[in-house]
Amino acid sequence: MSDTKSPAPPASEYQDDEPLERPTGPAQAPAANGGLVLTTQCEFPAIARGASRDRFAVLVHAKAPSDVALAPLDLVTVLDVSASMKGQKLELLKQAMCFVIDQLGPTDRLSVVTFSRHASRLTRLARMSDAGKASAKIAVGALCVLRGTNIGQGLRVGAQVLSGRREKNAVAGMILLSDGHDSSGRWTSVEADGTKGYANPMPPSCRRQSGRPAAPIHTFGFGANHDAAAMHAVAEATGGTFSFVGNQAAIQDSFARCVGGLLSVAVQEARVAVTCLHRGVRVQEVKSGAYGSNVGADGRAASIDVGELYDGEERRFLVLVYVPSARATEEVTRLVKASCTYREAATGHARLAAAPAAVVQRPSELTKLPAPSVDVERECVRLAATEDIAAARVAADGGQNAGAARILESRLKAVERSAPGAAGDDPTCEAIKEELRDLSARVGDRAEYQKTGRACLLAGMSSHAQQRASGMDVQSTSKASAYLTPKMEEMVEISRESSAKRGGGSSGKQPVKLAKVEEEV
Repeated sequence: MSDTKSPAPPASEYQDDEPLERPTGPAQAPAANGGLVLTTQCEFPAIARGASRDRFAVLVHAKAPSDVALAPLDLVTVLDVSASMKGQKLELLKQAMCFVIDQLGPTDRLSVVTFSRHASRLTRLARMSDAGKASAKIAVGALCVLRGTNIGQGLRVGAQVLSGRREKNAVAGMILLSDGHDSSGRWTSVEADGTKGYANPMPPSCRRQSGRPAAPIHTFGFGANHDAAAMHAVAEATGGTFSFVGNQAAIQDSFARCVGGLLSVAVQEARVAVTCLHRGVRVQEVKSGAYGSNVGADGRAASIDVGELYDGEERRFLVLVYVPSARATEEVTRLVKASCTYREAATGHARLAAAPAAVVQRPSELTKLPAPSVDVERECVRLAATEDIAAARVAADGGQNAGAARILESRLKAVERSAPGAAGDDPTCEAIKEELRDLSARVGDRAEYQKTGRACLLAGMSSHAQQRASGMDVQSTSKASAYLTPKMEEMVEISRESSAKRGGGSSGKQPVKLAKVEEEV
């Protein structure tokens, strides 16, 4: 591989993707397991007839079907081969990539892009047949390091591979890995408030269109010296997750978790619609994290763009509504109804899921406040923790490290006092407690914050905003367990088994003999 000084070619030069494998059997029928399940749950089961409530929470819960047919994947990996990757890091990356190659099937396609001062497409988007895998492994085995770190150029070439496709698999995604800071001088821009921004250098095809990006970019900060803010910004702008791989040896497991999700996309183009039923009910706000939401001007309806869901993956959203006082004879108030339109990823069939109406009882008097819904309270706990993690990041970036630690410690105490947190057996709350303890220990000391704390905070923000497990916590038994899907967990187990067979290293299912190459620095 040479460090060419020519600019990246236009997208038209990459219209050479290998044709898709044509199905030989009958077309797949819609899933017979009932598809996506949508439910609603009210904050309290009852409100006194003469009382009104402001910002009354209704939880909308969507769960994708499990064990469905898998949709084929178009995957582009954009890999940093700058000089700082020399040695063990490059070898670990090669092993992790060989593992990824082994997990892809003959209907999946892969393209490998590398970047240093410039970017190169090493392999076209090719099906992972036996021949395709062998070719991809040769390219990966020949990786060598070069000067410079042009992250933006790597993204542009990766985007050109995807945008230039003549044919498209049902699912597409990009993995971006870097261990350093962009050295091109064109990556960082300064916003009006003085903060750094990273959206401008990104290719237009990478950005969100009609609410969702063409393909999510899942970013991996490799080691302690990467630009966590930039990597987080890329993931946030495209609907991907940002993972901090502080333990370099964990890169294969981190890739495994990400690829396990991409290979198990069950639902696409999911969109939740919420409609008010009672004439006096109004939607005031939707707590949807990274997912775009819209509330109608009159408050009578709202929508959430959910996008893709992995096999068995879940999403929870809080819809805050105004509940008016009831008429003298009104025993039940029907608040809202929720429905979800989506496509089955494997078949392309359009489907519709609907939840029973969310209702509250309206007794003439409430002598005792009813117990709140544990599910709703758990989501309120998660959202509050997410907001304080973001607040701690702002404080620490402003040099207020002690204040950032206090924010997290205060939130930890609040979680411990909450009903689900005090029980001690709620997996979500236990994971949040562990996360808050870990983060508070990393942000209080300025040096530790700059080394690992900022990246961990940003990875946590990314995971919570997407409600999706990132690759940073593969060494933990409980952290972010609320977001793990069985397929993601299964892929990590396969990774660890393959590592054990190699005697502790990370590789694919079959040991791969990597080519020895001279590394240019």
